[in-house]
Amino acid sequence: MNGASPGPLHGLLVLSLEQAVAAPYCSSRLADAGARVIKIERAGGDFARAYDSVVHGESAYFVWLNRGKQSLTANIKDPDDAALLARILAKADVFIQNLAPGAAERAGFGAADLRARHPRLICCDISGYGETESYADMKAYDLLVQAESGLCSVTGGPEGPGRVGVSVCDIACGMYAHTAILEALLQRGLTGEGAGIQVSLFDAMADWMTVPLLHFDYGGVAPRRFGLFHPTIHPYGAYPTSDGGLVLISIQNEREFHSLCANVLEQPGLPDDPRYENNEQRCAHREELDAIIQKVFGALTRAQLISRLRDARVAFGEVNDIAGLSVHPALRRLQVGSPTGPVEMAAPPARWNTGERSPGAVPAVGEHSETIRREFSR
Repeated sequence: MNGASPGPLHGLLVLSLEQAVAAPYCSSRLADAGARVIKIERAGGDFARAYDSVVHGESAYFVWLNRGKQSLTANIKDPDDAALLARILAKADVFIQNLAPGAAERAGFGAADLRARHPRLICCDISGYGETESYADMKAYDLLVQAESGLCSVTGGPEGPGRVGVSVCDIACGMYAHTAILEALLQRGLTGEGAGIQVSLFDAMADWMTVPLLHFDYGGVAPRRFGLFHPTIHPYGAYPTSDGGLVLISIQNEREFHSLCANVLEQPGLPDDPRYENNEQRCAHREELDAIIQKVFGALTRAQLISRLRDARVAFGEVNDIAGLSVHPALRRLQVGSPTGPVEMAAPPARWNTGERSPGAVPAVGEHSETIRREFSR
């Protein structure tokens, strides 16, 4: 951490045998909070470094997920390097790894053995489908898990399934791992005991898919794909305006629907129609209701429609592209150092009354190897 307060996790040592997205997401948030994170990389570096070179030579994913860490190049199969990692772990608070299931254990870094030697250690194993389940040996990259978990089946339009445009399975898994580690730290503060944690991409996404699953298990029908419309709440979707814009409205209750009808559609009697008297009826008759909404919205420019929606206090959002996000007035940014220069990126969501935290830089491959090897030489 640079400059500002050291953060609530200052003094904690995290060793992370990590690559790609899920584990680096988790450890990056620990680093943001002040923990010292030593990232173990192969001699060629985390393969996420080579995903692209869009950020003046650096990978977009890598600069996002590896700020504030120290990079140590090591080979866990090399006896000297394995001994070095063992010495670090003897002083560590948290160990994170997302190697293939069983690989860490075969190399002598299994959670059960480590915790037997270091009872205060918190171990977090991140995998695709769990360490021992029938799918444990399946490759589990983000889009594969999107497909396996059913997420793709509820994403996209009526014409076919789609991919969520960001790595939601990886990110969700990293978030759950981060949360579980914080819980384990709180528990250790009370009991003095560490914990063994396992988090998988599939379990993370299955949790996010609970509502569609409940609709299927208890209602007998999975939600349909409606593109930029909500499958079970209506009207909740995007409509074009006369000048080619897309404005998305969200009606969550009857009060909001009455306001939409009276103040935006200028049809205050519409809620009295039995087809639109409640959300379930509106979903059943969405095509008829959409025709009414589109006739009004399509005659207005984006600016005119937004003015009406604001006055009526109807929830709405403009359907922006990434260029729109880049200049959005709500977007907060922070600057992070990298081996090839400073990088502007989205700021962490949490805002603290003590002020913005100042994250550390993105490390070069093995940048801290010499220093760390000297520190843990015995």
